[in-house]
Amino acid sequence: MGDSGPSSAPRPSTSSLLGPPDYAGPILSDVVPAAAVGLGAGAIFDDTARARAESIGLDRETRTAIVVLIDGLGEQQLRQYSGYTPFFRSLAATRRTLSTGFPSTTANSLSSLATGRLPGAHGVVGYRVLDPSKDAVFNQLTWNLDVDPVAWVPDATLFERLSETGVDVVSLGESKFAGRGLNRASLRGGRFRASKTLEERCAQAVAEAKAPGRRLVYLYWGNLDKTGHVHGSNSAAWTEELEHVDLALSRLAGDLPSDATMIVTADHGMVDIDHELRLDLAEEPRLRAGVRHIGGEPRALHVYAESGAAADVGASWSEIIGRRALVLSRAEAIGRGYFGPVAEHVRERIGDFLVICQDEFAIVDSQNESASALALIGHHGSTTARELEIPLLAV
Repeated sequence: MGDSGPSSAPRPSTSSLLGPPDYAGPILSDVVPAAAVGLGAGAIFDDTARARAESIGLDRETRTAIVVLIDGLGEQQLRQYSGYTPFFRSLAATRRTLSTGFPSTTANSLSSLATGRLPGAHGVVGYRVLDPSKDAVFNQLTWNLDVDPVAWVPDATLFERLSETGVDVVSLGESKFAGRGLNRASLRGGRFRASKTLEERCAQAVAEAKAPGRRLVYLYWGNLDKTGHVHGSNSAAWTEELEHVDLALSRLAGDLPSDATMIVTADHGMVDIDHELRLDLAEEPRLRAGVRHIGGEPRALHVYAESGAAADVGASWSEIIGRRALVLSRAEAIGRGYFGPVAEHVRERIGDFLVICQDEFAIVDSQNESASALALIGHHGSTTARELEIPLLAV
C-alpha cells in the first residue's frame, strides 16, 4: 500500500496510544479471587469483588486451585508464537485476555495478583520507587533498602485471608525469595516450598493437588522473562524457553487429579528495544537539572524533582523527549487513573512526573546502571498492548 501523504489522517496522540490500563475490565488482580470462589471461599470478598471474580469465567468448583504465573508471557507474544505451544494452542477456544496494571512490571503485578488490589491501593507502584520516609529510591524486587515489608504493604494479602478460612496456601518458588522482600510484603501467608527447576516445581504442585484438603497452590516461573530481557522476546532463545514452559505445563495438567483446576496467567508482556533508539541520560545533562531521584525502569520512569523545581523539570522532559513518550505529572497520572484509586500513603511514592514510553523507545543511564542492565534488549513497564495484555488459561 502506498503512502498517501501526511494529510491523509491525523496521527493519534501520544496520550491516546499510552492510556491507562482498563481496570474496569478483567484484570490480573481478579485471578486469585476467582480461584478462591472456586474453592468455596468467596465469602471473604464483598459483593463487588465477588462479582468481578465470577465474571472472568473460572466458575468451576474445585478442591485444589493451582495458579501458575509465567513471568513475561504476554498475550500478544503467545499469539505470535502459537506454533511453538501445542498445549496452550489446545486451550485457545477458552483463553481470555486480561490486563495487567501500570506499570507493567513484575513487582507491581505480583502484588496485584496476591493482594487482589490495584497498584494505587497496594502501593508497589513500580520497579524502583521512593520511600518518602528515607528519601531514597529502592528496588522492590531485590529489596535493597531497609524497609519493613509488612509496613510497606500493610493490608492482609489474599494468601493470609484464605489461610484464615482453612484453605491451605502453598507458594512454589526459589529458596532465595522465601519470607523476604517482596514475598514478605505482598505474597506473605501460607507455606513456601523451594525448588530450582520448572519440572521440580510442577512435581510439587502435583503432590499438593493429590494431598487431602482444600488448597491454593501458587507456582511462579521467571526464566521466560529473564530470557526475553537478555536475548529479546523475538529471539530463538525466547521461543525455546516458551516451548519448555508449554511442555512442562502440559505434563502438569495431565498429572493432576480430576478435582484440581490449573490457571495459567502472566504479569506482563515485553517489547524489544533497539539500543540505537534509546535515550541515555548520561548524554543529556539537561534532564538531570532539578531532579532529585529517578526511579521506575527504562520503559516507565518515576522522576522525583527537587523542592520547587517540578514545573521546570516537567517542561524540560516534555520538550526534550517530545512524542517518544508521554510525560505526566503525578496529579495527571492519578487523575487519569493509571494506578486506580491511590491511597494517601502511596501518593508520595509516585514520581513528581511519570515518563511512559512509546513502542520503540526507552531511557537508560549509562552513568549509574550496570553493564548487564544496559545490555538488555527486552523491556516492559509501559502501557502498550504488547506490555499490558496477558493471557488467562484454565484446565
